[in-house]
Amino acid sequence: MKRKILDFPLQHTRLVFVGLAVLTLGLGSAIPFIRIDTDPENMLSEEDPARVFHNETKEEFALHDLIVVGIVNETEPQGVFNPESLGRIHELNERVKSIDGVIARDVLGPSTMDNIEQAGPGTIRFEWLMEQPPKAPEEALAIKEAALRLPMLRGTVVSDDGKSIALYVPIESKDQSHRISEEIQAMVDGFGTTTDQFYITGLPVAEDTFGVEMFKEMAISAPLAALVILLLMWWFFRSFTLVLSPMIVAVTTVTITMGALIASGFTVHIMSSMIPIFLMPIAVVDSVHMLSEFVDIYPRHGDRKAAIKEVVKDLFSPMLYTSLTSAAGFLSLMLTPIPPVRVFGAFVALGIGLAFVLTILFIPAYVSALPEKRLVKLLSSKRDAHEGGLLGRVVEAAGAKSLRYAKPILVVTAVVIAISGYGISQININDNPVRWFKPSHRIRVADEVLNRELAGTYMAYLVLKQDADPQGEIMAAGDTALKDAPEALRTRWDEVRAEAVAASKEGDTTVADALIEATSNLAFDTTGEESDRWQKVQAALEEAQTQSKTFQKPEHLAYMDRLQKEAESLPLVGKTSSITNVVKTVYRELISGEERDYRIPDTNEGVAQTLLQFQSSHRPNDLWHLVRPDYREATVWFQLKSGDNQDMTAVKNEIDAFLAENPPPEGLRAEWAGLTYLNVIWQDEMVGGMLESLMGAFVMVFIMMMVLFRSPIYGVLSMVPLTITIVLTYGLIGLVGKDYDMPVAVLSSLTLGLSVDFAIHFLERSRVIQAETGNWRETMRLMFQEPGRAITRNAIVIAIGFLPLLAAPLVPYNTVGFLMAAIMAVSSIVTVMLLPAIMINIQNWLSPKRERAPQSAERSSAPLATNKEQTT
Repeated sequence: MKRKILDFPLQHTRLVFVGLAVLTLGLGSAIPFIRIDTDPENMLSEEDPARVFHNETKEEFALHDLIVVGIVNETEPQGVFNPESLGRIHELNERVKSIDGVIARDVLGPSTMDNIEQAGPGTIRFEWLMEQPPKAPEEALAIKEAALRLPMLRGTVVSDDGKSIALYVPIESKDQSHRISEEIQAMVDGFGTTTDQFYITGLPVAEDTFGVEMFKEMAISAPLAALVILLLMWWFFRSFTLVLSPMIVAVTTVTITMGALIASGFTVHIMSSMIPIFLMPIAVVDSVHMLSEFVDIYPRHGDRKAAIKEVVKDLFSPMLYTSLTSAAGFLSLMLTPIPPVRVFGAFVALGIGLAFVLTILFIPAYVSALPEKRLVKLLSSKRDAHEGGLLGRVVEAAGAKSLRYAKPILVVTAVVIAISGYGISQININDNPVRWFKPSHRIRVADEVLNRELAGTYMAYLVLKQDADPQGEIMAAGDTALKDAPEALRTRWDEVRAEAVAASKEGDTTVADALIEATSNLAFDTTGEESDRWQKVQAALEEAQTQSKTFQKPEHLAYMDRLQKEAESLPLVGKTSSITNVVKTVYRELISGEERDYRIPDTNEGVAQTLLQFQSSHRPNDLWHLVRPDYREATVWFQLKSGDNQDMTAVKNEIDAFLAENPPPEGLRAEWAGLTYLNVIWQDEMVGGMLESLMGAFVMVFIMMMVLFRSPIYGVLSMVPLTITIVLTYGLIGLVGKDYDMPVAVLSSLTLGLSVDFAIHFLERSRVIQAETGNWRETMRLMFQEPGRAITRNAIVIAIGFLPLLAAPLVPYNTVGFLMAAIMAVSSIVTVMLLPAIMINIQNWLSPKRERAPQSAERSSAPLATNKEQTT
């Protein structure tokens, strides 16, 4: 079977080329039909309880994702409260409502909000805060004073110092936020140069804009990385014709894999957009190994087909092992509960398998198709790929030192591992979509400015819900009122109950309202004692309905008020808002307009009166963003100054502790919702899932190594570079204070795949050479010739090849570039320096039989020496 595989590309070169072209063009044709999804919410499955509750909350309270537009004036003495600035804000406020995809009725700004003030004893007046822009400075200051008296606006729409105003733009769908933000930016640009500074931010616009810029960057970074890799390989091999073959393998692997993903109906998420970046190095690694050995042994054969056949024969097993273990590392991501991560892992594993097949088939076919004259010219050119070059000298020197200072190297490694262990203990698990941009990006700048000026642009919602069944309580009140009634009335009552339930299911009314209306009609239509009975039932139902309205009860509102004060005492919380703010504001204006009356009324009736008054405002539906119409479910809006997951978690923990120490009134339960909170959920699941998958993959690869090498000792040795690379890389992350975020978590799989790659090649080749020489020191000396150069060459190509990602404007790309360089550097150094130091100290365990005499080693290594002479 193996022989047939070796012979096939040499005997059917044209078929290999045509087959690869057809496969690439066929699946590549699906790429134009790409569907992009940059919504981090989809990191959770649609059935995830947190996501389900979040969406239910949005629907029940008519909540929408928000774009925040901030206007800051640091020049004028009164900040934005001058006629010119307010004129521009008014114009922008009105024009924003006309943008397609904006919920115009819910736009929050000074032009669309009510001013609430006392019109006389016991009466209040609702007037637009800024129906028209002011014409005089005094009018502008009057608007400022009115806005700062309204708790719902202060800190949210208007900053305490009057320097800033914010517009909150609700949108129909998050995937429209980038387009809408661009339209708003165009409106702002139309104002020309002014003393006002305009900023646009918010989680939805950050997430959607990242998606747009991510795909632009992918179109730049992946080809740029490929170009750098190509140039580096040319530097080593000095032949574009020869090094073109690994690039063809890499490009076709990426094209076929992405085409297969898109053709399979999957959307391209943030994770899967990085598949080309991950596949590029993996697809190139085996090809570079093959070319390195081919260049070294070709002079001995003088026949390109014989030489490449020997190369494939020697490297087939190591490349198969590395492909299997790398694929296993990424397939382990299928264990995570995050759907996009599972898709990412599956298709990267598919790409790894494809890269192996293409390397085995295409590289031999490509080399065999090259004219012998061109190959001879290649070998006669100056190149660093051989022993006499700088790379060869450095690698051999490193090998000599690893043997000479084997024990000190082991001691230093132990110290470094201990330091890295401390670094791992300092790792900070955190993420924030806004921080996916560099500090100079306009969204990041806007985020910093507006969260400094205002209460916060990050929203989270704490939902308080009464679990008791109001329908049962109300029906029970009617049953009690008719307990001693004649049988005919009780029978009629059962019919009324059934009719009320049916009416409520049609959605036109509630059970309580239907029962009250029906009993009112029965009282009117009957006479005498029967009418009195129905009037008593109606009164009982109305009383039960009043009692069922949880959030019209002063004691429940007082509890919410305490909770809000506790929340606002936290440094991370800029402000909270709820129905209590509405009730206290309206009550203040009804009583005196003075601050001393900014409180919750003492009775249910008093609360109901304030809410009834609010219903006569210009925006009565704003109430239903805070409480359900049956008053049994309410939200507390949290405005946070940071969208970092660790900060949202800290706030949640503090509030949960308050709820535990101060239990809410009986029957109430609390649950969290909001984009900021949802980001915490998916990251927690991702980190936990990644850790689980990494441990699972680690065990799986270890078992595979023992099976493939047929030796527990070699299995353990093969895991050394992998283990130390993971420890050192993540230790460094902890030491430098880099957050453990999505890219860092996913790179653990790449670490596993690439680190074990070098170890497999090193150990497999050392076993083969040791079998020939019978002497471990001689084996190590020979290992630091062609095999050592190939490993080092690969590490340099990949590490430097991905450094251009550091120049990308998106932080995740910077992270991938830096960590890939670090992973390659650490794993190659550990492989070529630490493995020999370990192996030379345990050589008796590796080869229990007595070693041959040195002269025998010299004879058995003669072909290698001849090879050296021929290629020098």
